Amino acid sequence: MSNFWMNAVGRESLIAADSTWGLLMIMCVGVFAAIWLEQKYTWASKVSGAIIALIIAMILANLGVIPTSSVLYDDIVWGVIVPMGIPMLLLQCNVKKIWAETGRMLTIFLIGAVGTVVGAFLAFYLLKGPFGNDMDLARVASMMTGSYIGGGVNFAAMASQYAAGEDITAAATVADNLLMAMYFFVLIFFAGSKFFRKQFKHPLIEEVQAGNVDLAEAKTLAAAFWSRKDISLKDIAVNIAYSVTIVWLSQSIAGLFGGLAVTNGFMDFVVKFLGSQYVWITTLSVIVATFMEDKVKEMHGSQEIGTYFIYLFLFVIGVPANIYTVITKSPLLLVFTALMVIVNMLFCFGAAKIFKFNLEDAIIASNANIGGPTTAAGMAISQGWATLVGPAMLIGVLGYVVGNYAGTLVAIALGL
Repeated sequence: MSNFWMNAVGRESLIAADSTWGLLMIMCVGVFAAIWLEQKYTWASKVSGAIIALIIAMILANLGVIPTSSVLYDDIVWGVIVPMGIPMLLLQCNVKKIWAETGRMLTIFLIGAVGTVVGAFLAFYLLKGPFGNDMDLARVASMMTGSYIGGGVNFAAMASQYAAGEDITAAATVADNLLMAMYFFVLIFFAGSKFFRKQFKHPLIEEVQAGNVDLAEAKTLAAAFWSRKDISLKDIAVNIAYSVTIVWLSQSIAGLFGGLAVTNGFMDFVVKFLGSQYVWITTLSVIVATFMEDKVKEMHGSQEIGTYFIYLFLFVIGVPANIYTVITKSPLLLVFTALMVIVNMLFCFGAAKIFKFNLEDAIIASNANIGGPTTAAGMAISQGWATLVGPAMLIGVLGYVVGNYAGTLVAIALGL
């Protein structure tokens, strides 16, 4: 298509690479369309807004409507928007509250997180031969470790931190979301399976079957979570100021460690870990969320603003995606992600069996690992397990914290 636009408008794309406002318009309209479709139509919610945003960007780029490279993408979205979004999303992560209120589910979740890391190493060493590029596969392992412990925010952080190529990032995103969607159906099947019900206690399932649970009440929880929230100009101002401050402090601290030269293998590992800005963004954000709880409660809109920033990132990673690369790489990456999910599942359900925990706890904990807080809460709501909605959200948010640490460790261990 580049030749067509070259003849028509004298450049390789309809919107020029230096047309900041034109590209920003396309990006913001595309993200709006993805969010609107996801919230309006059932089929779109199953596909997920993340995939829809990526597909919109991919189509526009491959048709030559927008350029595949721009300062707006590289310097603004990757360099500014992604780091700013993460501190706002992590404001929900009050570690003391999570520890006190999640009980058995937290134990399964953390064991499942270990399973995700084990799965990443297993998948890397099994597939690095067929894949053919060890460093790119190590980047995928880091991104998927973050994603399958936390969520999209961690995927974005690891992709940004280790400069994953746009093509491979887009292919990994497609594989991630396809596998995640399939696994949710598997978990729902487990909830209804006679085999699994024989292996585990399942009191909440029994309550629903006995008609002792008001499904309308559970749906009301979902409506309340996604309803319009109170937000003021001051809320927007304080969220942005807070986020920028955390990113600046994190870069400054990481820079102190990044400049150190060490020869000892273990100390090199430690210095690389402490030289990561995302490790410090995570650490500082958790300190604020945990020890400044009263102030955090006054910062309305942090989750919405942070999530919107991450959607902008998801649009941008679809822009340079070569369709051939997505088609050829995604099947292999689908195997990669499947291996990680299977190992996570074995760890979660194995832990529940060993410790005699409930089937519902294992299902929601594994969902929180693979999908994140909103998907885990959504599954609890859809099944009528209203008492698990709060814990599902809490452990899922904790995944945002653990995911950045784990993704960084996996990347360093694999040579990045």
